[in-house]
Amino acid sequence: MKKKDELMTVPEILEELRGVSERTFYRWREIGKFPAGFRLPNGDIRLYRSEFEAWLESLRRAA
Repeated sequence: MKKKDELMTVPEILEELRGVSERTFYRWREIGKFPAGFRLPNGDIRLYRSEFEAWLESLRRAA
């Protein structure tokens, strides 16, 4: 059985990034330097952990 992909909240994403401000996170989304994720009906943003990890890996490869 395949494990479900976890949905991350903005605070969880910022916790993982350690030191990146909320403003920087939203700016990265605005300019396309971070996966867009999706917005829930209440306005909260969610991102699948697999997308987040793929994004981090792409940064590692680019370095």
